[in-house]
Amino acid sequence: MNGWSVGRDWLKKKKKINMDMDAEAVRIGVVGAGSWGTALAHLLGGKGYSVDLWAYEPAVKQSIAETRENRMFLPGIQLSETIVPSNDLAAVVSGKKIILFVVPSHVMREVSSQAELHMDADSLVVTASKGIENRTYLTMTGVLKETLSGEPEHRISALSGPSFATEVAKKLPTVVTVASGDAAAAAYLQKIFVTPYFRVYTNDDLIGVELGGAVKNVIAIASGIVDGLGLGLNTRAALITRGLTEIRRLGIHLGANPHTFAGLAGIGDLLLTCTGSLSRNHTVGKKIGEGESLTNILAEMNMVAEGVKTSKSVYNLSRQQGVEMPICHSVYAVLYENLSATEAVYQLMTRDLKDEMLDVR
Repeated sequence: MNGWSVGRDWLKKKKKINMDMDAEAVRIGVVGAGSWGTALAHLLGGKGYSVDLWAYEPAVKQSIAETRENRMFLPGIQLSETIVPSNDLAAVVSGKKIILFVVPSHVMREVSSQAELHMDADSLVVTASKGIENRTYLTMTGVLKETLSGEPEHRISALSGPSFATEVAKKLPTVVTVASGDAAAAAYLQKIFVTPYFRVYTNDDLIGVELGGAVKNVIAIASGIVDGLGLGLNTRAALITRGLTEIRRLGIHLGANPHTFAGLAGIGDLLLTCTGSLSRNHTVGKKIGEGESLTNILAEMNMVAEGVKTSKSVYNLSRQQGVEMPICHSVYAVLYENLSATEAVYQLMTRDLKDEMLDVR
């Protein structure tokens, strides 16, 4: 089964989701204590859920345990007392009703493969990671479907949308979507995550939601380059608009619902990541536009900018599928083929002229 289509064999063997909402009965494991994983653990802990949070770094575990603060990735936020930090992956995922994966996309396969050995068969799995694997070109649910061999597909969902971790942790109003091939699973998770400051919609277009969340990071690097070059707001608006066209084009080709890209996981997440000062991908692009090397930029960062690795996946996937994505290809060329940022802009601006409405398809 490929990672782009949701199979239907599970319909015959699908078990009813246990809809217990009691905070004492619903134990949650969050795998990944970066800024986003910590923010989501804090949100869930604030609702009274018992949350085990797996941190790769011993220093992060120690910081949370001793100070109730993730000083490395989410400084300044006093975390819920119901969060139990741990460096023991097996302990974090075993016996859990819900397991939330929030690790960088390039380690999702390794971490989830290790977690699979200790997970309960009836756990609901959610990924809040955004990326496309370099080798297989699978989204994160595609990777999970391969690594979680005993996990029915309808138990794997994705949480996405315009959501900076710091703002969620500060309880600023945020709206996201949870996507699943099973309506009951999506509705259940919607209620698990929703708060008065964190509104959650449901969506059955898993492919579209994940592609929107992944490819927007590549466009955000391009947007940062535009800002770093000082090219102005006209340029950035055009870049975002045409970037959305590329995301939608790839999504439709891979079977996504085109309406998804007009929603939270599409234009919503794209706008935030392309314009927000908290965007790591935009920051990478801006520094490149200002003349810094990618090597130095990444060396100075303690968090992952997913668009850097995802640009490779999008470049290779789009070429394999015959989908035209000139902005994404230009980002790849700037990052990995030493194309100058100014030359990339010139090449995009002098491409063959086209009809806009015909070009969106």
